[in-house]
Amino acid sequence: MRIDLPPAPTPVELAPGVFAYLQEHGGWCVNNCGVLVGAEGTTVIDTCATRDRTEAQLAAVRALAPQPIDHLVITHFHGDHVFGGCRFPTGTKVVAHVEAGREMAASGLGLTGLWPDVRWGEPAVRLPDITYEDRLVLHDGRRTVELIHVGPAHTRGDTVVWLPEQRVLFAGDVIMSGRTPFLLMGSVSGMRAAVGALRDLRPRVVVPGHGPVGGPGLLDDTERYLDWLDGVARQGRRDGLTPAAVAERADPDEFARWGEPERLVANLHRAYAELDGAAPGAPMDVVAVFAEMVALNGGLPECLA
Repeated sequence: MRIDLPPAPTPVELAPGVFAYLQEHGGWCVNNCGVLVGAEGTTVIDTCATRDRTEAQLAAVRALAPQPIDHLVITHFHGDHVFGGCRFPTGTKVVAHVEAGREMAASGLGLTGLWPDVRWGEPAVRLPDITYEDRLVLHDGRRTVELIHVGPAHTRGDTVVWLPEQRVLFAGDVIMSGRTPFLLMGSVSGMRAAVGALRDLRPRVVVPGHGPVGGPGLLDDTERYLDWLDGVARQGRRDGLTPAAVAERADPDEFARWGEPERLVANLHRAYAELDGAAPGAPMDVVAVFAEMVALNGGLPECLA
């Protein structure tokens, strides 16, 4: 299965009352979201990055379902999935993994400083009302909604949203489609374990955090990238090269067509740290590594949020 990105933000129905809210390609910070229309209320999965994009998202949700938005599930702390929370109705309960809540509080609005020219629209971080540790089940009167913690993977506090009856998986940024994974704030080994856990669910449809909707083949793609990354990192370490030097020389092979290739240097930093014995999700110097990504890219990465 494949559903390509639309030319403008659009809800796409995947099962009765289950929608992926897909945004057009925009590099960093233009993400996918989800909408689950329940019997009397609605659950939204993730927000958009800016005021304008979140207001368009909310208008689309209202057109799909006039009932209140009961829950806003946050898959992880990055601002493109979080910043719009301040624009949701006050009665909406924000739900996230306990670690994601901590990360949201700690990171604040830091992402806005990386792309100061984006019209963020005065965002504010709305912290979770409800947190959980391993699994949390929501019942909306039409389906079972399982929240599963699979981190550290993309971040320490990753949540995926699993609909077992429909076999639809909203994977957040644990899975991306046609985009380079980003592991700097998570873990290489943890991502591999997360992909294995998602495979055990046997999803029919996978909604990635960014990129076209697909099927279980997206898990295969991610696993092949992890295998390639591991090999590149180990060879670089044997050769005594820095992550930046390895990223400059590496042949991306089948992954050359994926967006945001500058993330390779960040992923190598994480791979090197774990080869040196660092724990999955151990803090790293994000600002310094982002500067190396900018250098590898030859300028600030594209962000059309």
